[in-house]
Amino acid sequence: MTESAEISLDSGKSSLKSKLGGAHTTIIGGRTGKKIVKLVSQHSEIKKIIPSVISVKGTAGGKFSGKVLRADARGNLRLLLSEGRSFQELRLVTTVGAAEEGDRIMNELNEILNEAL
Repeated sequence: MTESAEISLDSGKSSLKSKLGGAHTTIIGGRTGKKIVKLVSQHSEIKKIIPSVISVKGTAGGKFSGKVLRADARGNLRLLLSEGRSFQELRLVTTVGAAEEGDRIMNELNEILNEAL
């Protein structure tokens, strides 16, 4: 691995650590879940990622999925991760201040997630 590749990976790790916050730090999905959160954290307009509790839904089975949901009035988003019976919502705090800009970021992130998954 070249030095430039190592530097970019290290900066990605520090970016995720600096942006991840809140009382809950566990992310469902193991390596795949962490990969998705890392991809989202690299977006320049995502300021903070706040994981919430992991919940269980009624249906059994299923693979890992992730989707960014509609923006609120301030342009902040929600990332919904689901694996099998478990799901987790993560709040995405953005640097924008309007719902229209939040919707633009939502579309960009959903395209990235569709390619990654």
